[in-house]
Amino acid sequence: MTVVPSRIEQLNRTWGDPPGLWGFLTTVDHKRIAGRYIVTALFLMLLAGLLALDMRWQLSVPDNTRMGPQLYNESFSLHGSTMLFLVSVPIMEAMAFWIVPLMLGTHNMAFPRLGAFSFWLYFGGVLTLWLAHAIGITPDLGWFEYPPLSGPAYSPGHRADVWAQMITFTEVAALAASVNVAATILKMRPPGMTLAKMPVFLWAMLIASLMTILSMPAVMLVTSMLISDRLVSTQFFAVASGGDPLLFQHLFWFFGHPEVYIIFVPATGFVSSIIETFARRPLLGHSVVVLSIMAIGALAFGLWVHHMFAVGLPRLGNNFYTAASMAISLPAGLQIFCWIATIWSGRVRFATPMLWMIGFLATFVLGGLSGVMTASAALDLQLTDTYFVVAHLHYVLVGGAIFPLFGAFCYWYPKATGRMMSERWGKVAFALIVGGFNLGFFPMHILGLLGMPRRIYTYPAGLGWEGLNQVATAGSVIAVIGALVFAGNAFASYWRGELSGSNPWQAPTLEWACPAPPPPPNFAFAPQVSSLTPLWDRPGELEVVTGSVLARREVLITSVAEARPLYWQKSAGPSIWPLISAIAVSAMFVGSIFTPWAIAIGLLPIAASLTGWFWPVRPRASDGPLGAGS
Repeated sequence: MTVVPSRIEQLNRTWGDPPGLWGFLTTVDHKRIAGRYIVTALFLMLLAGLLALDMRWQLSVPDNTRMGPQLYNESFSLHGSTMLFLVSVPIMEAMAFWIVPLMLGTHNMAFPRLGAFSFWLYFGGVLTLWLAHAIGITPDLGWFEYPPLSGPAYSPGHRADVWAQMITFTEVAALAASVNVAATILKMRPPGMTLAKMPVFLWAMLIASLMTILSMPAVMLVTSMLISDRLVSTQFFAVASGGDPLLFQHLFWFFGHPEVYIIFVPATGFVSSIIETFARRPLLGHSVVVLSIMAIGALAFGLWVHHMFAVGLPRLGNNFYTAASMAISLPAGLQIFCWIATIWSGRVRFATPMLWMIGFLATFVLGGLSGVMTASAALDLQLTDTYFVVAHLHYVLVGGAIFPLFGAFCYWYPKATGRMMSERWGKVAFALIVGGFNLGFFPMHILGLLGMPRRIYTYPAGLGWEGLNQVATAGSVIAVIGALVFAGNAFASYWRGELSGSNPWQAPTLEWACPAPPPPPNFAFAPQVSSLTPLWDRPGELEVVTGSVLARREVLITSVAEARPLYWQKSAGPSIWPLISAIAVSAMFVGSIFTPWAIAIGLLPIAASLTGWFWPVRPRASDGPLGAGS
């Protein structure tokens, strides 16, 4: 694919951002937006990890008075809310923002300004929670604030309101991001990439986005109901007035359990891409893995009641959800068998990203086994609200999502920066994090079986918990040291790492065909594909599509099923309106913590900002007719 330098220079001018602060505030480049998401989420992960380490330190010895119950509750609530709502889902969406357009060979997301808006609104949620912590109104009722404890009678002040509105921030942002990702994958695939030839990563991100669109409205609804109970005295959850606290649990967990898979499903895309590359062979059972992801996405919406086995629901209902909870392990098991078979039949190179996949397989299987155990209603009655559940949750979320995320970070780091991370320090970080994690969380299974309840800030001596808690604390310290080594390796490699070239891993998918780091337009021409592994099947030159206008931002729109070229669509350029709109929405959300009038008043600036956003712009004469070739 011979590229004329003048074409690249013209595309860089067309797709580049304005210089300086104005460019920073107005950019709609998917790579810059994704980078902000990722940096913010990783920083929050570090803060939440330090909170967890502080709580572990508190529990390392009995009768510890270093933290009181109020401070412990605040730390626990802040840790859980940050990790579940501000880190796990947003960082998976951020990886989709960065990788999906590159893997599709296109210039940007389907709705560039919506992508910028989603980040700024997400950042507003981050500031809402952590500034509330800074001024002393930290939520203190856990990460799923059940009524009636979170109702006005038992939780005066604004701590519960801060938590509820933080949920609204992040879920609106997640919905915006998910619509963007789904539309990009369905309508902007390169010619030849039919649904059957989509990489597993794209399938995973598409299904996770659809799951988000279907599940997030439930949690937004239930937190809005909680706020209205607290601010305007509705009675959704007040038993004395005909309300039902269990309604909160049903609506919350209708979102809460699919959320686990919204986090895990993108990780299956990371795992499939990395194992395929480092096994140096196409993924064995591509269709099986895709169908398994679909099955997980469907079954995930039928499991929420297994979080409620202890609330007194009918036994027949419990039996149904026990069966459904165990059934979802079948498609997950099929995926694992396909990954193991690919490794077994390939010529494996054990670089750092591949080591993270091995760590994922071992850890996630352990978490899945404990999940099958707690899926049994009879056993769950004994284990719920003990440290066994804490261990299971972290094995599934950290082992099933964070370990693949670390591997994906190492894998795509050369493409993002143009430099390689240190393999030596990468393996040291891997050993410390995986070893420390298992040393820290495996003993919690035994603590749960010994009867240690979760959410306690101290415990008396003589119960047989002291030694296991000390081992768990030591493991947590080791894991945090490993995370610091990982971060240090990333920062040092950015400045001093070995130059990577465009495809250092000899990977097969399209994102490795563009320069590293990618220029503003990503690709000079829209590529065409004819297989699942285009860079392996056509290692020299890719076929391309011509016909776009160089002086105007345009993206190629294709048909949903067969990816047939349809037309060139104008793509939005830099704009300040997504930021202004996010500020207007954030002001309304924060104001509604204190007064319901903020909703009525806040609609005016939101309407004004959206008017500016969608105000038509007269096309320039130099743009030429839509679809003209160049």
